[in-house]
Amino acid sequence: MEISSKGLLTQVTQFWNLLDDLAESDPEGYEKFIQQQLKEGKQLCAAPEPQLCLQTKILKPKEKILFINLCQWKRIPAPQSTTHPGPLSVGKPEDMTETSDAYTIIDVAYNPDVLQVAEKDQMKKDQLIQMTMKCIEEQLQFTLSHSYHITNFRIKGSIQRMKQSLVGIQADSTDLTEKIKKELTLEQIKSSTVSNPDHFPQLLLPKDQVSGKAECLIEEISSTEIHVEMKIPAYELKIVQDQNEKPLKIELKVELPGINSVSLCDLNVSEDDLLIEVSEKYRLHLNLPEPIDTEMTTAKFIKEKSTLIITMPLV
Repeated sequence: MEISSKGLLTQVTQFWNLLDDLAESDPEGYEKFIQQQLKEGKQLCAAPEPQLCLQTKILKPKEKILFINLCQWKRIPAPQSTTHPGPLSVGKPEDMTETSDAYTIIDVAYNPDVLQVAEKDQMKKDQLIQMTMKCIEEQLQFTLSHSYHITNFRIKGSIQRMKQSLVGIQADSTDLTEKIKKELTLEQIKSSTVSNPDHFPQLLLPKDQVSGKAECLIEEISSTEIHVEMKIPAYELKIVQDQNEKPLKIELKVELPGINSVSLCDLNVSEDDLLIEVSEKYRLHLNLPEPIDTEMTTAKFIKEKSTLIITMPLV
């Protein structure tokens, strides 16, 4: 039964009267309530941030390299305790093809507290990773390799792509809609925020060991993202040598017509490959001929020529 406009107006009026009464009878409680709503609203607006990237393999249905971006996101509620389920959000798998390379990227987001605890304890980090991979297998009907390694870059693909993948996940609005159909009380209003853990899939992390019976629910996502075909820009790659013809560094010049700001360029460099994505217009992935020193790698953008120059010292 749908709620009438008059009924909705009545409920809104009750809500405001409730706040007015609270402001008069308990100013301190009213202030705390408002501050809590502002805090939760700020968390809902916060974007996910990359934490670490895993590389493994999809064995079935088709063998392919898989990158899993583990991200921290304040929008994801923290577990109530170490024995309670830990909410997570999983983005839709995205297949990438780079000349002869083909791989898949999946973005997974946790509350920042979960990842911070995992960073301090290697065993908990391993458990978190294994359970994440198990959930991906169950949700997507993949068979993954049990071996993996943590890459020396925090994210595979662009940050913009990752944000679109995860922010596109919408919490189920059914529960909130049902609550609106009832008379609103202060407690109902508080419990109707997206911070309710019931709106997120749950991953139960064991205290001491991973249980084979552990179950997890991953939210199924229907992507509304419009895929734009990105061009491979013109580029020149060369190895610079010293007087004795010993290789010193790799220099890469990339021409980006129509780009006038370095802020539009997203660069990810690992020891053996490089990925450049520019404002959903250009995309370049290269396997480097020699291992490089990622910490000493530099990049500069020549605005007049719309050219990005990357200098990568060899290890």
